[in-house]
Amino acid sequence: MRLSFDTDQGIGTRANLGVIVLENDETLEQEFRRIMDIPGVALYHTRIPMGPEIRTDTLPQMLADLPAATRLLPPALSFDAIGYACTSASSVNGPEKVAKAIQTVCPTAAVTDPLTAIIAGGRHLGVTRLAFLSPYVAEVSQTMRDRLSDAGFQIAGFGSFEESNDQIVSRITPSSILAAGRQVANAAPCDAIVMSCTALRCLEIIPEIEAQTGKPVLASNAALAWHMLRLAGVDDPRMGLGRLFA
Repeated sequence: MRLSFDTDQGIGTRANLGVIVLENDETLEQEFRRIMDIPGVALYHTRIPMGPEIRTDTLPQMLADLPAATRLLPPALSFDAIGYACTSASSVNGPEKVAKAIQTVCPTAAVTDPLTAIIAGGRHLGVTRLAFLSPYVAEVSQTMRDRLSDAGFQIAGFGSFEESNDQIVSRITPSSILAAGRQVANAAPCDAIVMSCTALRCLEIIPEIEAQTGKPVLASNAALAWHMLRLAGVDDPRMGLGRLFA
């Protein structure tokens, strides 16, 4: 017996979003699942090869791998926005090159990355002086700080866990991140706190650190999700995710 059926527009009636996740990332999908829980918003993941060590000499290879990773997103969909979920590689390789690589496969999609999203979020909030928290080794952290300075921000305070292994970074406890965030925020007067790295588990402590310091937080995953939604025309307030979403 052949059964009849109807079709509709699919899940993404408001927006189709794609995100390219590092193969060893254990954090972003869990945080995005909470942030992107919006009716009519469809989120699709693909993975990109990445070794465990985050160094300036290991990051450029991902630029060559971006088109192949993008092709693994559902080909029948027209994506409104695609995010490349690597803060350090975006800083080292440059957002323009990242967008160009992704748009060779999805030419009509808006493209963003954590660095671009943090810059957009900082401008949206009207902040200029940033306390900067990073897990990276010095060379990688310096590259991102330079990119933020070039975009017109001042790095008021800086601290790093100085850990190059992404798998270890994903095991840093939220309570440790909270304490470190307070420490860098108190180092010098600042307008906002940047928490850089998609592997850091920041989402659950963003409201708490904002309440304790009085400063908004720009974390890689939250900023990337916020920017993807805004690029796709979805600007619903999202309570409990920090000032950026309010």
